[in-house]
Amino acid sequence: MREQRVGLHDLRSKLIEYIRDVEAGATTIVVTDHGRHVARIVPETDSLDQRLAMLKHTGALPWSGRRLDIAKPDVRLRGGASISDIVIENRG
Repeated sequence: MREQRVGLHDLRSKLIEYIRDVEAGATTIVVTDHGRHVARIVPETDSLDQRLAMLKHTGALPWSGRRLDIAKPDVRLRGGASISDIVIENRG
């Protein structure tokens, strides 16, 4: 796949044309602003559902899709003091 550098002005005027090239897999667009790289437009390889399924299959995404349980904070207070008392104490 070839990489094509395109200035912002040119990108604005021919956006549809560049998007069609990227969509066809023919190119990756590197967007420049006064010669400085500011963005990259790459073809979408898989749908979101396909990527999530792949992540779940590899174990990188352990979420089952159901609502998450509300987690209780793991804060333990010393001697019944309030959190503000502990912060003041630690500031010295």
